Amino acid sequence: MNSTTELRSVAVFCGSSPGNIPDHVLLARQLGAEIARRQLRLIYGGGGLGLMGAVARAAHQGGATVIGVIPDMLRKAEGIVPDIEHVFVPDMHTRKIRMYKESDAFIILPGGIGTLEEAVEVLSWQQLNLHEKPILFLSDTGYWDHLLAEFARIIDTGFARPSMRDDILSAQSIDEAFSLIQDRLDNPVERPPLVLRDASVESLI
Repeated sequence: MNSTTELRSVAVFCGSSPGNIPDHVLLARQLGAEIARRQLRLIYGGGGLGLMGAVARAAHQGGATVIGVIPDMLRKAEGIVPDIEHVFVPDMHTRKIRMYKESDAFIILPGGIGTLEEAVEVLSWQQLNLHEKPILFLSDTGYWDHLLAEFARIIDTGFARPSMRDDILSAQSIDEAFSLIQDRLDNPVERPPLVLRDASVESLI
């Protein structure tokens, strides 16, 4: 099947902290460099610290277009990377909506509660059939294994549709991540229309 959507822009959700496992920061740098090598645009949370700063700097240094979306209240707390375009928004919800609108796919690197909240929200939008953008959890250390197992338990106990298994992509390498994302873009999951046919992610604002 021919590609239905060209991958041009990738949103990355990740920690504003580096954590205490150096491999996570290294993976963020490698992902940023690969985004640049593939001539993609990076959309990220706008912070200059932790994995956020690592992925943004690596992508920028590689020549990628990088857009940071950050709430005004976090401008000082998380810092910003010089020479990178930033969009300042009023709150966290608007940040997620803007990142969604700017992106063709989502990659979730290791992170904390904020990263988890961002990932689960875009996944919940997909469960409501509001979008069909690939969502992929990436870690080469097994960081997301327990969360992926919990998602499976939620499905097994009947609190999510079995089809959710097809929505949760995961990879242990960057090459595998982009391969899975492109395959999903080439072969989107067919979804029944939402009862509210005029609903969209943008209508959630």
